[in-house]
Amino acid sequence: MQRLEFSLNGDYVELNQLLKLAGVCDSGGAGKQLVASGDVSVDGKVELRKTCKIRAGQVVSLGDVRITVKGN
Repeated sequence: MQRLEFSLNGDYVELNQLLKLAGVCDSGGAGKQLVASGDVSVDGKVELRKTCKIRAGQVVSLGDVRITVKGN
């Protein structure tokens, strides 16, 4: 499993943008497609809202990639 850490610059980041900024996909549009496919989980639950707010302490999973979101 690939483990990544992402540091927030503000209070939150939108899920599709997090996937792009963490390098999981090439664009926000590709991130939206990944979320819509049902392959992305937030804190262990499938998340279908493309722009849901991801905050410090949450964990986003996609396949064998796990992104832990840290505060600034």
